[in-house]
Amino acid sequence: MSNLQTPKNILSLNDKELDAFIMDLFHRIVVHYGLWFAENIHQFGMEKAIENLFNARDKSLAIQMKRLAQVLNFNQTDAIPNALAALERPKKLELARAVAINWLANDGVWFQAVEFSQGMFDAKRANDTCWTRFSPMEAHSIRRFLNLGEKPGLKGLEQALNFRLYALVNTQTTVHESQNSLAFYMNECRVQAARKRKGLDDYPCKSGGMAEYPSFAKAIDPRIETQCIGCPPDAHPKEWFCAWRFTIKD
Repeated sequence: MSNLQTPKNILSLNDKELDAFIMDLFHRIVVHYGLWFAENIHQFGMEKAIENLFNARDKSLAIQMKRLAQVLNFNQTDAIPNALAALERPKKLELARAVAINWLANDGVWFQAVEFSQGMFDAKRANDTCWTRFSPMEAHSIRRFLNLGEKPGLKGLEQALNFRLYALVNTQTTVHESQNSLAFYMNECRVQAARKRKGLDDYPCKSGGMAEYPSFAKAIDPRIETQCIGCPPDAHPKEWFCAWRFTIKD
């Protein structure tokens, strides 16, 4: 599209180019937002970074939705477009699942981008580090959404697990083994099931799980300890792909 001999400006773009430019602007916002969060983690630590993140989220969402509503001429209430609020319940659930699948696809695209560029070792290393940051953020987001409080215990964790993005794309179950022990089973995993259909071995995701599940549980309630019951490359029964045990002291 570019031509260094005849420099362009925004007004010189044709309609198709302008459409692509606007979509790229949305992408830049997402990246910049994420970079702010990453730098807050680096400068102030995870706990303070998450506090700043949600302070920024509420203000940013209100500002952006108000401006988009003015330009695109749609109504919105509390930063939720009325068109979304008016959707039938089945369509809302379908949309939620589609967003969750897009999240998982995006995760896979990033993994492959690093794998093809730097190799499997670096891809897994980047993946595991991302989970140490995303899991506590997601936990705080869910805890806030459900108003679980500071130390909701294993019952709070069980509720939170049902509101993860993974809960929309996978099949999972929980079992209260005792008053102080909760077992979690990922019965059907979209990623592993796809590999199985292709005749591939399980993806060895244990290192990512060890970054993901303990940090999620701690962010829900710092008293909770996490133990891996089994996760690929560990052998596992056909009833589940990975399993985790969460315990809490009296």
